[in-house]
Amino acid sequence: MNAPTKYLLSSLLFVLGSSCSAQKGLHSPKLRQGYANPIVDAAFTADPTAVEHEGRLYVYGTNDTEQYEQAEKNSYEKIRTIAMMSTDDMVNWTFHGNIPVGKVAPWILNSWAPSVVSRMENDGKTHFYLYFSNSGYGTGVLTATSPVGPWTSPLDKSLVDADSPGLGDCRVPFDPGAVIDGNGVGWLAVGAGKSRIARLGKDMVSVDSEWVNPRPQHHFEANELNVVGGKYVYTYNIDWEDHSDWQLSEEVPTRCCMAYMTSTTPLDSMSWHYGNAYLDNPGEFEGFSHANNHTHLHKYQGKWYVFYHTLMLQDDMGMEGGFRSMMVDEIEVDEQNVHISPAKMTKQGVRQTHWLDPYQLQQAETAAATEGIRFEETDRAGNMVATAGKAFAKHGMPDQSVICVRGVDFGKRSKGLTAHLKGNGTVEVSLDRQDDPRVAVLTSRREKWQGVKSRCDIGGTHDLFFILTGNVQFDDWQFW
Repeated sequence: MNAPTKYLLSSLLFVLGSSCSAQKGLHSPKLRQGYANPIVDAAFTADPTAVEHEGRLYVYGTNDTEQYEQAEKNSYEKIRTIAMMSTDDMVNWTFHGNIPVGKVAPWILNSWAPSVVSRMENDGKTHFYLYFSNSGYGTGVLTATSPVGPWTSPLDKSLVDADSPGLGDCRVPFDPGAVIDGNGVGWLAVGAGKSRIARLGKDMVSVDSEWVNPRPQHHFEANELNVVGGKYVYTYNIDWEDHSDWQLSEEVPTRCCMAYMTSTTPLDSMSWHYGNAYLDNPGEFEGFSHANNHTHLHKYQGKWYVFYHTLMLQDDMGMEGGFRSMMVDEIEVDEQNVHISPAKMTKQGVRQTHWLDPYQLQQAETAAATEGIRFEETDRAGNMVATAGKAFAKHGMPDQSVICVRGVDFGKRSKGLTAHLKGNGTVEVSLDRQDDPRVAVLTSRREKWQGVKSRCDIGGTHDLFFILTGNVQFDDWQFW
């Protein structure tokens, strides 16, 4: 049985066996319903961007949780970090914590809506360049030689801001979209209401061309750049206004949808041509509320995906305030003709691309779904530990603290399990449903990290559930 088919069957079995009688607001829709969306359910994240490195896809976004913890409404002014997560199967996501942008670049106002690219440089290392909205005033940039950092600020100010020359009527140069083309040249798009595109310098932290207007009609925000089939593809968010004056196509786009334009010569303003709208506003799809719109298109393991955000998790928790969650679905992209077909937003999300290997070291912060789990940062960049606690500070605790890992292939049989734990508590393991009999129990009674072992005989492919109790801290696990 192939991975996609088995994934659908295991999800169905999980839904049938799950307890759905618990109080709304304390539970994850991913855990209860078997959904793959949102990407993470222990944090509010938005405005996605992504980069592939050594076979993993790293996704970054606005950390709405930071605003949630300090305010009742998401007006974004409290956000000075950027969230990081990664996957290699599109269903199990490793949450790497947050980039402390305000500490790395103390001159910023805020940090929203990142766009990330990478390139091998002369020192033999892959360098990552992460551009972000410095509030609505401008666009900053961070650099690193690892996709999870540590990150540094190469500048002591924004790369571009409202006072930069050559922007014309583009007075809000934020929501950056970056790309590196086939010649290794970087490009950057910015703007709200009015947009501009420029070529980046060889150092990727300077601008070495004029700012060009690609002439998007009814432009709002959410700029991104891709290179597809030898063409530059500029995607952006169309505004909420009346579109009766629309001139770029016969089909008039809906309010606050995502659309794209293409060019082979990006510094020629007249070379940019409108394609079509490819993703409507979340409120146009069943089960979702209207919200702002921001996407990233990415080809990974031979498939094209559209990353976006909705209010799905907030709505399921029965709260208000505009706290968003990043999502992903497949999208059809004709690379030969450079055409992007309209996609749909779904709660079910995407299928697992391949099984997870339990005999490789796995991080406790790798999960398809969680409930009652709080991830805490460590001294190592991008590494988190799991604890039984409130993921959302203003909400109560569910009955159990659970980490679900989907599609784990044990092959013929396992012999045992080792996990690194500290504190006083237990990590119990069950298969396929969290309330099924335990197949292993790991107990910690020390305040220093230790490898705790348990015999564990498992064969075949299963969903794994780790149930945390007490004050245990859980770092990683590996079967043998």
